[in-house]
Amino acid sequence: MGRKNTKKQKTGAPKEGNNPKRGQRDGQRGSRPGGGSRTHSESDTYTGKLEVTRSGMGFVVVEGLDVDILVRPNDFNSALHGDKVRVAANPGHEGRRMQGTVVGVVERKQNEFIGTLHMNKGFAFVVSDSEKKTPDIFVPEAHFNGAVDGDRVVARIKDWATGSGKRPIGEVVSVLSPEDRNDIAMKEILLENGFGLAFSDEVLEETARIPDVISEEEIAKRRDFRQILTFTIDPVDAKDFDDALSIRVLKNGNYEIGVHIADVGHYVAPDTALDTEAYQKATSVYLPDRVSPMLPEHISNVLCSLRPHEDKLTFSAVFEMTPKAQVKGYWLGKTVIHSDHRFTYEDVQEVIEKQQGHYEDELMLLNNMAQRLRKKRIENGAINFSSQEVRFKLDEKGKPIGIVVKESKEAHQLIEEFMLLANRYVAEHVSKIEVKKKPVPFAYRVHDLPSEEKMLPFMAFARKFGHKFDMSSPEKIAESFNKMLADVKGKPEQHVLETLGIRTMAKATYTTENVGHYGLGFDNYCHFTSPIRRYPDILVHRVLLSILQNDIEIDKKMDEKCKHCSERERAAMESERAGNKYKQVEYMLDFLGEEFDGVVSGVSAFGFWVETVEHKCEGMVPVTSLADYDEFRLVQEDYSLVGARSGKKFRMGDKVRIKVVAGSLEKRTLDYDWVLTPGDEEEAETRRAEKKGGSTKSARKRKKKGEEDEDF
Repeated sequence: MGRKNTKKQKTGAPKEGNNPKRGQRDGQRGSRPGGGSRTHSESDTYTGKLEVTRSGMGFVVVEGLDVDILVRPNDFNSALHGDKVRVAANPGHEGRRMQGTVVGVVERKQNEFIGTLHMNKGFAFVVSDSEKKTPDIFVPEAHFNGAVDGDRVVARIKDWATGSGKRPIGEVVSVLSPEDRNDIAMKEILLENGFGLAFSDEVLEETARIPDVISEEEIAKRRDFRQILTFTIDPVDAKDFDDALSIRVLKNGNYEIGVHIADVGHYVAPDTALDTEAYQKATSVYLPDRVSPMLPEHISNVLCSLRPHEDKLTFSAVFEMTPKAQVKGYWLGKTVIHSDHRFTYEDVQEVIEKQQGHYEDELMLLNNMAQRLRKKRIENGAINFSSQEVRFKLDEKGKPIGIVVKESKEAHQLIEEFMLLANRYVAEHVSKIEVKKKPVPFAYRVHDLPSEEKMLPFMAFARKFGHKFDMSSPEKIAESFNKMLADVKGKPEQHVLETLGIRTMAKATYTTENVGHYGLGFDNYCHFTSPIRRYPDILVHRVLLSILQNDIEIDKKMDEKCKHCSERERAAMESERAGNKYKQVEYMLDFLGEEFDGVVSGVSAFGFWVETVEHKCEGMVPVTSLADYDEFRLVQEDYSLVGARSGKKFRMGDKVRIKVVAGSLEKRTLDYDWVLTPGDEEEAETRRAEKKGGSTKSARKRKKKGEEDEDF
């Protein structure tokens, strides 16, 4: 597995002080914060993210600075938690941190808030429910929109008052039903992470003006695949079908495999309100009971969705492949398709397992090719982590009534491998293009090498289970991972080693710096195949189209756009985790007092987390609840909590029995108690006796006497 950036061949993070950009600021004059001969009254302007604590104090996190900049509440200057801001800061000195004042808001994280309406004569205030201190929103009477005093509402900030008493001015967007607790919780999660609840009127008007009919003129510009067998494979509840596969036999005995992707760029033009709002969101968010789409439903589920038996505009990667899945050539360009069938993953899996069903020959051939592509990819250095997806069965009100654990099967891998193939070839094609001897700015999807700092403790832990790692090269590390993953399959330690192995990995991001994708084993990779739900794919489509048309426009803001998309992706992941956690708590509250088998999924100095085997619901056993048994300390290198006297150990991956004792929907937390085995009960009895002043020996005698009495 090759790597383009030879400077990153070493395993391990760069050392402090070796980064020439460290601590740079807006309009930097070249000196470090607090350095040189500058006076303490001088200040510099930085750009960063404002984080507000529960106490109301603010800190601006600036990339490259070792220490965050302190901002006091009176110096926020209309900035709110999560906003990207410019801050004027005085340099820290004599061990003190830098302090600053917000001088401008670059980008708002959130404009809508959930709160309670408090009415006065002719106006009202919306008091936010957020734990982060947020100014009350002033709402004129004309913008109550039917809300009455005491209603919980969604309010949108429209403007800010001027002068020393700056405050947000807004409007009521909607009134929330107090009975629908779940709906409010999901909306709060979206808003907290900067995802609006509705599209603006301007966006909806633009969407309504898009023609539903594809003109013959547009079709004439494209390669026509409407007579070639084409179908989609998606989850059973999907509505936004953004990819399809076509297949036909060529005269030379090879196959033409088309990967057809919804041509979102045809409908979403740059610099429109539709494009601007899609960019701000940058991704769809998938919560347990709803989707917060990046694009309006009419675009994502109707115009662009590759629905069966309808002509659709697509952007395609078409491959000539041998029956053994060797790529002999490829073509990239705009197309028009007509899907013949809509498969679910379950439909395709049934055909694969029974080897009979609709389009059986084509599906079996594609599956065989996909498995060959997968095998070759792993041989070339891709790391083969397995994945499980937990989904909730919900009633009509969104309450979870069951949990389904879905594993990646061959039907999923079929689609995955052909999407990976298209993404890789698009990135490789673009990577070869230069303008004035410089690479074209492009949104690569990259995944860097694991850091030595994370790898060393993991290797030591894996060694306890007999697994050795070769750290001599990135390829050897990947090879060691795959050997370990194959060896542990079906063993008790599989879950913990897979979980910890994933945690050693770097986070995949979008960037113009093409350092390859380590986890997939690709030198070139991008996201091309899901433009309905990911904005980076739209960026990729635009750059690729400009190259194919030989009319390349250099986007000087591409790196900034990549960073924004990476940030919004992380926010979406946080939203999805929070939504799942809420549903876990809601589900497990029906089982208070009941016991379940679980697996230790994490440890810390204040307790250990347990994931139930049956439900995959995670809760914490606090160390305070173990005080009667022993005093426990964290052993980081062993990923365990260890009793000081008993030697009792709770290590990641250990099987334990727990009781559900409490849950908080507001905090999205579950509390478990550890259920002691008979041997552990005796140990606990001894500890309690010791605390009361009795000896261990006498405690055991009392225990024995009690058992004898029970025999009578």
